[in-house]
Amino acid sequence: MSDGAAPPPVAGRGRRPPRAGGDDRELAILATAERLLEERTLGAISVDDLARGAGISRPTFYFYFPSKDAVLLTLLDRVAAEADATMGAVFDTPAAGPREAWQRALAAYHETFRRHRALTVAWAEARSTSEAVRTLWGEVFERWVQRCATAIEAERARGAAPAGPAARDLAIALTSMNERVIYGSLSGDGPAVADADVVPVLLRVWLAAVYGDEPH
Repeated sequence: MSDGAAPPPVAGRGRRPPRAGGDDRELAILATAERLLEERTLGAISVDDLARGAGISRPTFYFYFPSKDAVLLTLLDRVAAEADATMGAVFDTPAAGPREAWQRALAAYHETFRRHRALTVAWAEARSTSEAVRTLWGEVFERWVQRCATAIEAERARGAAPAGPAARDLAIALTSMNERVIYGSLSGDGPAVADADVVPVLLRVWLAAVYGDEPH
């Protein structure tokens, strides 16, 4: 299962362009933010907390980021790029069959956000108040929808999957399901699937939706 398309570069939003080669102080701010989000909400973290954790002054913080929301956006840039790279590698690597291919894709998607649990929860919560986060997440989501829709169309073209709803619509619905199930598992918000069962449950629904039963 391969769509042959590389993800477009992720554009930074709400922050200054990154310096070539990175900067230790910028990385320290980002690491501090991710660590503090494991302990408290974004609203409970101040610029002073981020500067102190990075070992810099408040004025120096503003040399790198205009706000703490910009730090969150930069982290989303980075993890989205990580997820894109991982998903791209899965889609572009031959598998023994469709079941294995989709299982690997779902596992890669789940594991990326599981490694960044606190950030995933923070982004989900920030979307209700931050247009910048909503916009960037929408761009990330659109790339995954396109990749999955292309894969579904390819399965239909080779006769492995039956005709059905538009591949894009199906990809939107299934990717939205992934997002909610993974968020619930990571945050404990509402009824949630146990962490160990997330990928098997999602896989069963994807296979039924794409193939009608077991793939050929």
